[in-house]
Amino acid sequence: MAQDSSRPDFWDTRYRDRVMPWDTGHVPPDLRVFLKTLSLGTRILVPGCGSAHEVYYLAQNGFDVTAIDFSVEAVEIAQRNLGCFADRVRLADFFSFDYGNSPFDVLYERAFLCALPRKMWGDYARRTADLVRHEGCLAGFFFYADTPRGPPYGTNPEELHALLNADFDLLEDRPASESLPVFAGGERWQVWKRRA
Repeated sequence: MAQDSSRPDFWDTRYRDRVMPWDTGHVPPDLRVFLKTLSLGTRILVPGCGSAHEVYYLAQNGFDVTAIDFSVEAVEIAQRNLGCFADRVRLADFFSFDYGNSPFDVLYERAFLCALPRKMWGDYARRTADLVRHEGCLAGFFFYADTPRGPPYGTNPEELHALLNADFDLLEDRPASESLPVFAGGERWQVWKRRA
């Protein structure tokens, strides 16, 4: 298997071989609770959408969701899973795709940051700040663990604050209500608000 998680072929191989320990197969309860605080039509970006279980739920419940993944295999699986909402996902690179002139209200994070090599984390923070409108938010799951040989690459509170504090304020931080074995005991549900 390819070993560089910054490359699409790394993920293509895993999706093709169905080696997807990060795939919940359903919508996490923490996300369902968070969505109750949002208005219908809220524009949500799901980067690294994988199988897109959350994307289907978001579209079905009236949110304006865009999902991207740079793995051809992931996008094909996502489009099959999405059925009538298949147009919500597209093959695109998080760091360079054209999102138009209108940033998103919410960026949903689930196993995306921890999939990126650490050398890309500064770029992730800057790009996230560009993609989220002022007073919008970055919301989702962040993996706290000492795992230098990921993915998943874990972080810690100090490192995550250093990464995001330039543009975001942490509004909510608690243990995830459920976790997959690959993230067991390390996932936290967090909401970061983009500064005005």
